[in-house]
Amino acid sequence: MMNDFLANNRDNLIARCVEKVAKRPKRAATAGQLKNGIPMFIDQLTRTLQAEQSNQDATSLRISGPSGGDVSKLSEMGLAAAAHGKALLHLGYSVDQVVHDYGDLCQAITDLAFERDAPFSIDEYRTLNRCLDNAIADAVSEFSAQRDAAITVQQSVHENEQLGFLMHELRNALGTASLAVSAMEKANLTLAGATGAVLKRSHASMARLISNALAEVAVKGGARGQTQPISLASFIADAKSGADLDATTRGSRFTVADVDPRLGISVDRDLMLGALMNLLHNAFKFTHRHTEVTLAAYAVGERILIDVKDHCGGLPPGNAEKMFTPFSQRSGDRTGMGLGLSIARKSVEADSGLLSVRDRPGEGCIFTIDLPRHALG
Repeated sequence: MMNDFLANNRDNLIARCVEKVAKRPKRAATAGQLKNGIPMFIDQLTRTLQAEQSNQDATSLRISGPSGGDVSKLSEMGLAAAAHGKALLHLGYSVDQVVHDYGDLCQAITDLAFERDAPFSIDEYRTLNRCLDNAIADAVSEFSAQRDAAITVQQSVHENEQLGFLMHELRNALGTASLAVSAMEKANLTLAGATGAVLKRSHASMARLISNALAEVAVKGGARGQTQPISLASFIADAKSGADLDATTRGSRFTVADVDPRLGISVDRDLMLGALMNLLHNAFKFTHRHTEVTLAAYAVGERILIDVKDHCGGLPPGNAEKMFTPFSQRSGDRTGMGLGLSIARKSVEADSGLLSVRDRPGEGCIFTIDLPRHALG
């Protein structure tokens, strides 16, 4: 009988499972797992078989649960399996490793029974399959529930942190603007002076922060505006108008190349313009003072490329892709939230485009928006 076979070969079966686990990549069983995982399952399976042989159906179901499990109340085996699944999550394992743990035992039982020529009845095999099925289901369910809960907590922490950064930067910009206004009132200064420039930069900073926040919400929620064909030349002209003040206040030259009036793109204009303005602001922020930022838009085959080139001196090795990670900063200048490039990439990708950066060591960077070309009617 299977229950006698399990009882007599318990240590052998455990050793075989441990051996299989040891050979599996990135899987190391702890003493706690060995105590509360497979050995406990073997004992519960043995007791289930004994209860069924004694016609104690209620006891069998209490230990291992009915076929298909019991969603209202976990069996003794289900509770142990759930604990096993939870333990594997906390150790950093994947859901397939939860399933493999029980699969190892099934294979160990089958192999050893074949070696010992141990005959089992059909009902015993059905009980074994039922117990394995319930244990795997309960272990995976708990593993998934715990993982989902952990992800929810992480997302909440991230969102709270992001909101905190936004409020911090808005408060700083508002504080600077308030000080500038106070100084201008006391000294009867005009907007044309240096203090007026500080006020304008503070207002522009607040506008960018709010625009970035709205763009991120739109991209995340899928609440994008309508995609429509637009003139590339007109789009670049709008970007130039918005960037001229930034260039002046930063002390940079700003050159915009002529655009072929026949070229078009089909995008959410507001989101794409926000993405381009982020790139331009980023360029003015980091380019060396009195150097040049250039904007060029042109066609290459069936693609439209929009280049923003600066003279920041180049990037540290391996830093190109990191700039598109939220809350990453490009240099020692820690102003801003480090969200602009991340949001810009999401906005470009939402319109089937690509955003990339090329490093020019010792000189600067070229950020490129790559979009499908659209024929104007």
